[in-house]
Amino acid sequence: MVEEEKKYQADNIQVLEGLEAVRKRPAMYIGDISSRGLHHLVYEVVDNSIDEALAGFANHIDVIILEDNSIKVVDNGRGIPVDMHEKMHKPALEVVLTVLHAGGKFDKGSYKVSGGLHGVGVSCVNALSDYLRAEVHRDGKIYMQEYSCGKPTSQLTVIGESDHTGTTVIFHPDATIFTETVYDYNTLAARLRDLAYLNAGITLTLTDERVKDENGVPKSARFHSDRGLQEFVEYIDADKEKLIGDVIHLNTERNGVPIEVAMTYNTSFNENIFSYVNNINTVEGGTHLTGFRMGLTSTLKKYADDNQLLDKLTKAKISLDPADFRDGLTAVISVKVAEPQFEGQTKTKLGNSDVRGVVQSAVSEALRYYLEEHPKEAKAIVDKVVLAATARHAAQAARMQVQRKTPLGGAGLPGKLADCKSRDAAMCELFLVEGDSAGGSAKSGRDPNYQAILPLRGKILNVEKAMEHKVFESQEIVNIFKALGVTIGTEDDSKEPNISKLRYHKVIIMTDADVDGAHIATLLMTFFFRRVRPIIENGYLYLATPPLYKCKVKGKKKEEEYAWNDQQVQRFVDTHCGGDRTKLELQRYKGLGEMGADQLWETTMDPSNRILKKVTLVNAAEADRTFSMLMGEEVAPRREFIESNATYAVIDA
Repeated sequence: MVEEEKKYQADNIQVLEGLEAVRKRPAMYIGDISSRGLHHLVYEVVDNSIDEALAGFANHIDVIILEDNSIKVVDNGRGIPVDMHEKMHKPALEVVLTVLHAGGKFDKGSYKVSGGLHGVGVSCVNALSDYLRAEVHRDGKIYMQEYSCGKPTSQLTVIGESDHTGTTVIFHPDATIFTETVYDYNTLAARLRDLAYLNAGITLTLTDERVKDENGVPKSARFHSDRGLQEFVEYIDADKEKLIGDVIHLNTERNGVPIEVAMTYNTSFNENIFSYVNNINTVEGGTHLTGFRMGLTSTLKKYADDNQLLDKLTKAKISLDPADFRDGLTAVISVKVAEPQFEGQTKTKLGNSDVRGVVQSAVSEALRYYLEEHPKEAKAIVDKVVLAATARHAAQAARMQVQRKTPLGGAGLPGKLADCKSRDAAMCELFLVEGDSAGGSAKSGRDPNYQAILPLRGKILNVEKAMEHKVFESQEIVNIFKALGVTIGTEDDSKEPNISKLRYHKVIIMTDADVDGAHIATLLMTFFFRRVRPIIENGYLYLATPPLYKCKVKGKKKEEEYAWNDQQVQRFVDTHCGGDRTKLELQRYKGLGEMGADQLWETTMDPSNRILKKVTLVNAAEADRTFSMLMGEEVAPRREFIESNATYAVIDA
């Protein structure tokens, strides 16, 4: 028999309000209606299955991308209740799928913790899908009901018998709502991988039936972790040089709050902390992150003082900053909170004040034990802190030079910058252009009213491997900071960039469409990710996409087109040359400098014709690992990545 408090029936489903507004204002509920919102639909359904796993009733979740870009999510939980809901006079399944804020997570007896705090998840998915089918295996039977745009198109019916329990949801996103309806395998894989690390012991699979091998077997991956966050940190730091060989790990519960933390140090100069609440990535942090930082700083400082390891700093009259303790740190913090208070609809910052103290005490205790039992590793960590403080002191003067004394124009701007006339940042664009030759074409071809050009000489410094003061001694990087109007190094000597006076809300990387150009673009993206991440987070960073070819029909001047990939060239041949490639006159652009000013404007800079790729940050942990792999010391992982992705790079160009 199931214990009384663990029963999951229709009376556990509490109704708060209706579903009418979701289709009218979908972005209010899922963030946006582009690719991010599209993938968010999958996360909402998977989160329901994860909630069943957190409650101890499921351990296997399958996600399948069907051939028509429908999504199928299958779990082995208890199955959504199907008996009649007393208040709504409908089957509980229909209530869950058609009423906003209806779900078991509002009944404390059903779920101790839940990721889907607002309970809008699966009903929003239903409202924003032109087709949804729910199957429930429960009580020895298989129940099924179908929906369209949030409304049932069939009655709940029994379609068979079952010897197990679970829920299957199949849905197809509504193309009249979403601007993008094609699911990306890698995006979903990254999220499922995170969930496997965050919930040790649960198995998640991803299958893509759109992609099959020569034997007809679909592309697939399995995600499972036995050691949880320890393996997560090892995965993130796989391509970094280790400072200590251990991953410091704690998994405990304080005042009813399960806390899991894993952390280690590497030889880089970057801080990478990823925090989660009930499996939600809290990208803006919150009280759990504050508690972690406080526990880390106070415990390391006390150990260093007690063991007289800070004499070098004392003699040099260099004071410690909390950020010094996080140089080279990689950490993942995960807490499970019964009633989390998130700031804002986006659920990206935890506000529960009591969580700060319990995380701080748990981290302090675990770290204190580790330091005492591992004196060699403890000294290496403190030496790293001392190095960070010394480097910060050396970098202070260099960073202060980056500050622009005049917010708009004037002597503070770099001489190579061809600025625009407008001072409205929302209208202004800055092109970071590879080389003086291309910079000259861009300056001549641009619209000077709102487009600014900053030519860059060769490859900028690889900030992935550079100490902070070296970064700010690089003239090219100083020029970028000055042109942007970004400050680093204010009175409190903070390392955080201040973009409040950012002069351009479109920062466009424009490089040649070749290997060197790709390398320069990657160096620049690494710079923005590591040093000015708010520009990416606010959606201000873009990649220009100059054409690879100019296609002409021999002897016919007017029949010409630009092409960005080989498929477009072939389409030109089929359309204008009758399929005969001997009639094609093909010009391959090796660099931006080969284009005249008019051509560069027409193909790459004119807002009415150009193709810009926005650089977004969907998964910070995965991005960190990728940049470390691409720009770090290890050659083998970088070669493997390039070999696996080179085809896509050519097609996307």
